[in-house]
This record gives sequence, C-alpha cells and structure tokens, in this order.
Amino acid sequence: MRTSQFLSKTLREDPSEAETTSHRLMLRAGMMMQIAAGVYAYLPPAVRSLHKIERIIREEMDAAGGQEVRMPALQPIETWQETGRAEAMGPVLFHLYDRRERELVLAPTHEEVITAIAKANIESHRDLPRVLYQIQTKFRDEARPRAGLLRGREFDMKDAYSFDADQEALDVTYQRMREAYRNIFRRCGLPTLEVEADSGAIGGKDSHEFIMPAESGEDTVLNCPTGDYAANAERAVSVKPPAPESGPLDMELFDTPGITTIEQLAEFVGVPKSQTLKAVFYQADGETVLVTLRGDLEVNEIKLTNLLHARELRMATPEESKAAGLTPGSTSPIGLSGIRRIGDVTIQQGNNFLAGANAEDKHYKNVNYPRDFEVDEVVDIALAQAGHGCPICGAALEEVRGIEVGHVFKLGTFYTRTIGAEYTGEEGKLQAIVMGCYGIGVTRVLAAAIEQNNDDKGIVYPAPIAPYDIHLLALNADNPEVVEASERTYAELQASGYEVLFDDRAESAGVKFNDADLLGLPVRVVISPRNLKNDVIEIKRRRDDEASQVAPGDLERAVADLLAKDAL
Repeated sequence: MRTSQFLSKTLREDPSEAETTSHRLMLRAGMMMQIAAGVYAYLPPAVRSLHKIERIIREEMDAAGGQEVRMPALQPIETWQETGRAEAMGPVLFHLYDRRERELVLAPTHEEVITAIAKANIESHRDLPRVLYQIQTKFRDEARPRAGLLRGREFDMKDAYSFDADQEALDVTYQRMREAYRNIFRRCGLPTLEVEADSGAIGGKDSHEFIMPAESGEDTVLNCPTGDYAANAERAVSVKPPAPESGPLDMELFDTPGITTIEQLAEFVGVPKSQTLKAVFYQADGETVLVTLRGDLEVNEIKLTNLLHARELRMATPEESKAAGLTPGSTSPIGLSGIRRIGDVTIQQGNNFLAGANAEDKHYKNVNYPRDFEVDEVVDIALAQAGHGCPICGAALEEVRGIEVGHVFKLGTFYTRTIGAEYTGEEGKLQAIVMGCYGIGVTRVLAAAIEQNNDDKGIVYPAPIAPYDIHLLALNADNPEVVEASERTYAELQASGYEVLFDDRAESAGVKFNDADLLGLPVRVVISPRNLKNDVIEIKRRRDDEASQVAPGDLERAVADLLAKDAL
C-alpha cells in the first residue's frame, strides 16, 4: 500500500478526548475515529491488525475442535426474560422496538441463543462434546464508556461455548480452551497473566481471566512472586496480617467524643487499626446489611454481592442506616438483631478489639467474638491486598495492574436446564447438557497490545499483529534515482510475501520518520540519495535504537532476520 493512496491521516498533536495511551495513539495514527460515545469506526490500519488477531483466534479455536457459527445481534427480549438476565443485566442491555412494537435487545453476549442452537441440534451422548464459536459485534450500554476501545459500547468479541455430557468432560474441554488461549496470546506476541476470576453476571462456577499487564488497566491482579497463585483482586483470597492477641479482657464501655472513623478511634486509644472492628452498612436489593471486619481491611463488594445473590449492592445512606436502627460512626453488631449481619473471618483472628457501642460518642474496649456479639455467618469477605500472604505458600502477594483480554467460565447447567437443552445418555435417560463459555475481546486485544507496546514516539507493534511488516520510506521522493530504487525495492519485498507500507509522499524526511515511529511497524527500510551513493539500504527494527546498512542484495535476508527477532 502506498501512503499517497492511504485513507488514514496521522495527527501531529494529541487529541483532546484521548484518555489512555492506546486511545491517543490510535487516534493519532489514523486507526479509528469516534462516531459516538464508546462507538468507533475502524480505519485500514486497525482493520488489518484486527484481521490478523482474528485469523490467529480462528486457527487456534479450530485446532482445539471448535466450529464457527454466527448468531444474531438482534434478539427478542423474551429470549433474555426466559433466563432472568433481562433484569440481571439491567441498563447494560440496549432495548429497541420493531414496527409492530415488539421489544428487542442488542446482544451483549450469546448464551441464550447458543443454548437454543444446542437444544435443536444435540440429541444424544453421541453428539457430545461440541465447541461452537463466533467472532461478532457486541453491544453494551456502558454507564461511562472510556479509554477508546478498552471500554466501549460497541466492540468485537470472540465468544465460544462448549457442550459436554458431565462435569468431568467439561473439565477436559475447559483445560483445552485454556491452552488454546495461551497459544492465541503467545502467537499474538502478547504476554498475559492467567488468573482466577469472578464469574460476574454471566454466572458459572470456575473462572479464569487472561490479563495483559498495563498500568492503565482497570483490573488489579494479586500475584504470588513464586508463581504459586494469581487472582483478580475481586476473587483473590489471602492470608491477612495477624492482629495483636492477648488474654481476653472484660468488655468496657468508654467515651469517644467526636470519634466517628476507624482512623480517629485507633489514634485516640493508641492502637493499630488491626485492633479495631469496622462496621459497614449496605443496601442489597432494598435490604440493609451490616458487615463487620477488622479495621485495617476493606470489604470485597464483589464477594459480598455473590454471597447475597444481590442484583444491586450499594453503600447505605445515613438515613437508611438510622432507619435500620444503626448509629453511623459508632455501630457494631453488639446487641443488634433484626438485621442481616455478616462477619469477616478476621473477627476470629485477634481479640480485645475496639468496636462501636451503637450510641453516639461511645465505644467498647476488649470486644471478642463470639463472646460479646453474634453474626449470622462468618465468611471471607475482606479484600485481599498487596503484602498479604499467598494462600498457598505464604509469600507476600504483589499487585499488578492489567487489562482483561480473555475470560473463560464453567457455566454448568443453568442455561441448559432453563432452556431445556438435554441429551439422551447411554442408559436412555434425559440429562441436561453441561456448558462452558470462553470470550476474547478482539478489539480490546488490539488496544491492550498498544497499551503494552509503545514508547514516547508512538506504537511499537508486536510483529504478528502489525498492520504491515515493513515501512518503506523514500527520502527525496522527487529524485529519479530514489524513485526507481524505491519502486524496485517495494516490488521485490511484496513479491517475497511481505506486507509493505510504502511512504512515497513528497514530504520531508522528518515527517516520514515521525510517522514511521508513530505507526510503529516492526521494520523500517529507508531509501535515500546518500544510501544509494554508498550502495546500501538502511534498515531498522522499531524496537532498536540504531539503524544498520545492508547491501541491496541482502535486504530480504536482513528483513527476515529482524522480523524473526521481533517475534521471539
């Protein structure tokens, strides 16, 4: 492709609307343009990269036994009402009506439809296992679309679904899909962390995310440096630092004038926050819930939501708390009843805590569980943090920021039982098919790759997913010798199978070099009067600091060597 004929135009300045590195660089490099909030048009450079990512995905999914299908993005609302997800997905669903006033949705995912396909086509155990997948546009009405392709309202996704006879068979398929994902990201040239994850609104049992490390990522991973454990912070468990312990003392009421926070209370008495008990109030689908945990910890609201099976969880307002008989600033479960009380496991780790007395300006000393208060259940509900111990080996967990680019789930039989997708077993009995679900955000992979691979000059593409292999620059393009040598080099490289972007514009060398660095193709080749005079061609890998010169006859070998090096 000749740059003079290229649709996309680069920008010299950073767009004002850009929020992250990938957003900024993709707009500047002419890869996309915004049509609406969270909705983008993809221009040729982005499309070429997306096609390469899709090809790798298809090859690995096919190698893992997958069969490609294509399902409708436009679906009747009844499909979602049948499984209860019309309500569970809430405002994320795009709703619309046809001319007969029938309600439809734009699908954010396809569990319901794929289960209906399985119901129509799988009859007996001989039809199992099956893995079906598609690459298609999804729609989610995000409350705050941001960061370009990292959090959009319209995006491309590969979603796959497995159908097995039982849990043991699903385990085998699940591991096969995890291996396929490892292969996909390795072939794309993108290092990822595979971590335990929460299944979220999609449901399911076991779940793993593939996280691409990047400082701009929305996900926090807690990673054991020994490699024993890695989990999304929403899912992670940890060994909490010990709280001070001594012999149990008698509970004692004392005055705490103006004290309403854990920090104030610990400082007032002169103890660490781990010697206090924190009370946090929530509204879960209209019910007030009191969570008690050690004062140096925070509530993991994802775990709490799952525990309560809540559709909506939020902090209770002071008015709601008072209406439930709670005293903000001095609440504890001591003497409370008629309200759901959840205790974190850390209330059992330590003793002689400070806790609220359910009266203004009053707290208790030497509070011990279960001697002095009751809760309805004790569970692990505290947020794991960097520095806590690994649950396997005890080493201090490290925090890594990253972007979720893939997610795999064991769904079980929720959808198949609800929709009636059954098979006849070897003994002639009908049984529910067991499902798995496996997603990769295709457009997000491209954005995440740029978040992970860039410098102060622009994008630094991993070779397998770059729009072109080579950026050929003709300097002094009005020089007949440069034109002739550049055209010959362009033709020879293309004939050898390389994808070449040929900058044949009548622009200065500075503009061409800046655009080459911005676009970030793996290899840059330069034809200039000075190089021709010395009978050499300049070649440089985007990741290297210095260029080198090779004889024209050695160019193709040198390009192959640099591309192979870049793919390592």
